[in-house]
Amino acid sequence: MCRPPNAEGPARVLASPDGSPRRMFSARVPPLRSNRVARAIARVHATGQPLDDLTVSNPTRVGLSYPARLLEPLGATSALRYDPAPFGVAAAREAVAAYLTGRGVRVSADRVIVTASTSESYSLLFKLLCDPADLVLVPQPSYPLFEHLTRLDGVVASAYALEYHGRWELNLDSLHRAVEPRARAILLVNPNNPTGSFVRQDELDAVRETAARHELAIISDEVFDVYPLEERAPGGSGALVGERDALTFTLGGLSKSAALPQVKLGWILVGGPEALVRRALARLELVCDSYLSVATPVQLAVGTLLERTGPVVDQIRRRVRANYATLRSLVRRFPACGVLHTEAGWYAVVQVPATRSEEALVIDLIERDRVLVHPGYFFDFPREAFLVISLLPAPAVFAGPVTRVLTRASR
Repeated sequence: MCRPPNAEGPARVLASPDGSPRRMFSARVPPLRSNRVARAIARVHATGQPLDDLTVSNPTRVGLSYPARLLEPLGATSALRYDPAPFGVAAAREAVAAYLTGRGVRVSADRVIVTASTSESYSLLFKLLCDPADLVLVPQPSYPLFEHLTRLDGVVASAYALEYHGRWELNLDSLHRAVEPRARAILLVNPNNPTGSFVRQDELDAVRETAARHELAIISDEVFDVYPLEERAPGGSGALVGERDALTFTLGGLSKSAALPQVKLGWILVGGPEALVRRALARLELVCDSYLSVATPVQLAVGTLLERTGPVVDQIRRRVRANYATLRSLVRRFPACGVLHTEAGWYAVVQVPATRSEEALVIDLIERDRVLVHPGYFFDFPREAFLVISLLPAPAVFAGPVTRVLTRASR
């Protein structure tokens, strides 16, 4: 991952009373070292020259039009009263259930758990399911964040492969090999980030069967499913909500569903065999009650925020589809490059000639072309050379930087 160029060094080592070295800080936090890409970015910033950012993932920074009084509900006087509720106040759980039902996902409010973010949702579930050094199975390539989220909870991320054969497919043999005695959960990202691939029905059926047979939970991260790049996307929202064979947890939140990453609220939908769900909810209630991290104002406002941000989400859908079409059109002028098929989300993957390392190419783009893109290794692509490009920038500032990327990559 890219880290600040002045990041703190390795954990401080002290001497214990008997003179042997001991560590001040937990090994759950890795050594904080900068890398060559981060240093290249810092050098350009030091000159005052701008970088065209094709890694942007923050929808509030790309010129979208938000309703003028969108956040007024956060100031409601009703939020002055505090009623602690481990799973979230009833109004918030009901609002999330109503929103999902409107999108075709039938879910009861009593199966909705409100959290402060999707990252917190993962942490709560790791605490529920895993002891230290237990395994969770994660797709590869996918979020680089998994490495940190698992490590911070003392859990080990064990990869199973996604492979590209004209479209991304889940390698079931790889998944089965990853199932070990200490495995506790299978993580799905549906649609995946950055590949933008949905889990197909036959793949989902196989994952269900594997989870039920080995007594594993399924955690399905569906935050990007509101951004299909095709009118009739192959995936479906909430496919695991009505699951009967395996314990399942489906994740979502305002960061993507309302394009409001700064308004911190996520949710977990719990599904599975009734007896197992009851046991999971009882334990999760204790975990959530220990933190109570979701602010009352956003809980009371969530229904209104989801309703009012519909036009913003529509803007993003139109933009990412337009930029994806532009990218595919531009790539036709560069036969050595290719856009991998993407079904949803706001990233695209471009395969480029492996005439140099991804790191060297990305640094060249920063220093010579003033464009920033993600290298494929950032997302644990199994081989080189791939670049990951954000589809969020305004169209007026998208085509030019992309053309410079493709020109440099083709040399």
